[in-house]
Amino acid sequence: MLNPHWLRTFEASVELGNFTRAAERLDLTQAAVSQHIKHLESRLGPLLLRRSRGLELTPAGHALLDYQREMQAADQRLQQRLAGDDATQGEISLMTPGSSGLAIYPRLLALQKEAPELAIRHRFGPTSEVIEAVLDNRVEFGLATQRPEEPRLSVSLFAREALELVVPAWERVQDWEDLERLGFIDHPDGHDMATRLLSRCFPGNPGVGRLPCRGFTNQIGLILAPVAEGLGFSVLPRFAREAFANPEAIRVVEGLPEVVDSLWLLHRAEWPLSARAKRALEWLDARWISAPSNQGHWAGS
Repeated sequence: MLNPHWLRTFEASVELGNFTRAAERLDLTQAAVSQHIKHLESRLGPLLLRRSRGLELTPAGHALLDYQREMQAADQRLQQRLAGDDATQGEISLMTPGSSGLAIYPRLLALQKEAPELAIRHRFGPTSEVIEAVLDNRVEFGLATQRPEEPRLSVSLFAREALELVVPAWERVQDWEDLERLGFIDHPDGHDMATRLLSRCFPGNPGVGRLPCRGFTNQIGLILAPVAEGLGFSVLPRFAREAFANPEAIRVVEGLPEVVDSLWLLHRAEWPLSARAKRALEWLDARWISAPSNQGHWAGS
């Protein structure tokens, strides 16, 4: 039987793309991570190709990754069966996009304080990874920004999140020239979000790509840090803005046409949600962000 510690190291290395970040996540030295991979490769043959842009899986590596995920899914099912369908204890596993996750995670921690026998396992990822994680049983449910057409999934509307134009607190934006003067703080979804919102706010504008880019970050919680320093503006979901740690330094431009994205709740259609998951969703629904356009429609189905 393969050492489970080696398998977790292998999975983290593949997911994060290099040994250094895997070591940081697992609280190991980089040498220990390399040693774990060598142990696996001595048993199974080459698993990873080291490329300048990251790690590439060999056929044996793909097979091992599938095996690890199957083992995780089996272990999760076993833990749930041993714990019974109890709403007061056991693991609540979910995956969400970054912006909604910033709003959800603190609320789930409040639930865990009320029911300490619960354990929250919350991962962040884009919609494609959320769908894959739910289908592979690596999480019990997830939230996605696009509605998937997948018969193995039960899909329902969970909430709506509005896009916002956020500027430094002392700035005023009246026309496109003000945005050109400020410059754009980009992020992985920034170009798409800014295009959809700004096309409504400033019809006929020359496009986001013509704006000077003053910075970029892929950390959802840090997108507004340069905005707070007066270095530019950004467009991002309301949930991410409301979770920003320095709200006094930023301002939402008001009176703009509304652009709202839907959040979809996903879980496997073949079996019902556990009592724990239902409790978590009911908890979130009762404590969701109060703006009417954000109210979810999840009915505990």
